[in-house]
Amino acid sequence: MNLLTNPYRGMGLNHPDLDPMPWPSTDAARPRALLDRCPEARKTPLVQAPQLASRAGVARFDIKDERGRMGLGSFKALGAAYVIARDAEEGRAKGATYVAASAGNHGLSVAAGARVFGARAVIYLARTVPEAFAARLRSEGAEVVREGEIYEASMEAAARAAEVNGWCLLSDSSWPGYYERPHVLMEGYLALMEETIAALEAPPTHIFLQAGVGGLAAAAAALARVAWGDAPQIIVVEPEAAPALFASIMAGGPVVADGPVSAMGRLDCKEPSLIALKGLARDADIFMTISEEEAASGLAETEAAGLPSTPSGAAGIAGCLSGAGELGLGPGARVLCILSEGPE
Repeated sequence: MNLLTNPYRGMGLNHPDLDPMPWPSTDAARPRALLDRCPEARKTPLVQAPQLASRAGVARFDIKDERGRMGLGSFKALGAAYVIARDAEEGRAKGATYVAASAGNHGLSVAAGARVFGARAVIYLARTVPEAFAARLRSEGAEVVREGEIYEASMEAAARAAEVNGWCLLSDSSWPGYYERPHVLMEGYLALMEETIAALEAPPTHIFLQAGVGGLAAAAAALARVAWGDAPQIIVVEPEAAPALFASIMAGGPVVADGPVSAMGRLDCKEPSLIALKGLARDADIFMTISEEEAASGLAETEAAGLPSTPSGAAGIAGCLSGAGELGLGPGARVLCILSEGPE
């Protein structure tokens, strides 16, 4: 485990690549209005985990359980499908082809959104992504293309396909010249944080947010600051093998991290979303990386508490359990984590 106190907290990071990027949206009303019209969009539960609270030595341990979100088993159901729903409202979705790269559930959200709104989905997967996930994508009606050994290579391939074929690129990351759709996508994630804020009687003292490219973490952190100000300490958790945000904060600007393949496959992203980096540089207090062993241990404890997931889905919980001592959590602490996906 490594910890980095954010020197840009409250100010943000001044860097030319970030200047054109919008701040993460905090308009939770718009995704909520769309979700309220969707028969499958039931709110997910906020559960208390006394066993994990005892293990971390804290007063309360709340978990936003996203494993049942809209039948897709992940918070990602709120992202790409929300973008396509917005396009459908404007008459732009039917007959369109949406192309994306995916290291996990983003692809399912694209596929499901395309199916519901009469569009086509083409999902690029790295060769390391399990075939079982490719089969799930196909079951949602997506065409699956394998290209590249890592997520970044499949993302480049998807971007090329969009340009060559005139398809709509729908990424959950953002980079120079590409930010409008990922900004909308991140806005969809606000729904889960809005539900959490409404369900909690008092603000948490510590929020642990796992991150791949950083979209979920940045959206959740931005709305948490609107609701609770500086009260919670926000900790961003990444794999040691893919410290995209951690390394970028250390470098004072966006960098491409280096590392081996991580078992936290959904978080195994070596390059940050620029919108997410901009927001988290302002809103996060601490950046943390966890080892593969710490992730496995945290998952085992999460499952022992009756909450089966994956190393990626339980990474925020693993970060809390491995870092409780060094972060100074104690008997007065109230922890909030997001269980971002169900077991494979």
